Amino acid sequence: MLRMLRNAPSLLIVQGDTSSALGGALAGFAARVPVAHVEAGLRTHDPALPWPEEEYRTAIDAEADLLFAPTDLAARNLRDEHAPGEIHVTGNTGIDALLRVEARLPPPSASSRPVVLVTCHRRESWGDGVEAIAAALKILAAERLARIDVILHPNAHVALSMCTLLDGVPGITLQPPCGHEELIRRIRDADLVLSDSGGIQEEAPALGTPLLVLRDKTERPEGIATGNMRLVGTDPQRIVAEARPLLTDPLARAAMSRRAFPYGDGHAAPRIAAIIDDWCQNRTGLERRLA
Repeated sequence: MLRMLRNAPSLLIVQGDTSSALGGALAGFAARVPVAHVEAGLRTHDPALPWPEEEYRTAIDAEADLLFAPTDLAARNLRDEHAPGEIHVTGNTGIDALLRVEARLPPPSASSRPVVLVTCHRRESWGDGVEAIAAALKILAAERLARIDVILHPNAHVALSMCTLLDGVPGITLQPPCGHEELIRRIRDADLVLSDSGGIQEEAPALGTPLLVLRDKTERPEGIATGNMRLVGTDPQRIVAEARPLLTDPLARAAMSRRAFPYGDGHAAPRIAAIIDDWCQNRTGLERRLA
């Protein structure tokens, strides 16, 4: 913050709902530097789900000067909250990145059995939630409906829990954490994804891979509206009941496998850049006229 006070930038840009995004925004607010928020307006309207991200993003949006909402619904959330900043619907830069990565991936590899890809890391899933998800995976593995690949999270606590519960279970393979490009390849090549990730809720629909969301609420309901994903929570019986037909009925799986782009068309970055350029020029012109 001291650096910003000494040599203030024209604009501070933060993206998403992480603690670093909140910290950067708060530093900007304190230093009286204008703040732009990329991925603004995502809401579950429940401060505890996801925690603490829901409160992080509402705090940023309550003060930011420029609000780049990925969807019309996100923009409506901001208007309903009377957010003071300029609201622009731009799509999300995550889809820009996904399409660039997908364009350079090798062709999909064939598999004799359906492949289920699993990720789990949300705080609200720790403890009983992780145990319930693991129980569902054991049932699916015992039924031999698919090969189940569980990508371990870099968070050591979550990874240890999954290893303790699933290591050595026939039909389940524990995979080490992977980079973005490898994750996109795995989502693309999977027949079904089970995940509590926010980013994967945008990526799976764009790749046309059915997604069962291991949460009770989502800040990205647009993927449910397109039919690409369903909220299933962490109850083992419900997870199995939702997953089983998608692994045994090709028509049911095909109905959720149409590619959809509710979170952007891959051109969010140039839209955001153009808006920022125009905003900075207008601000500079105004400052000169007032000087």
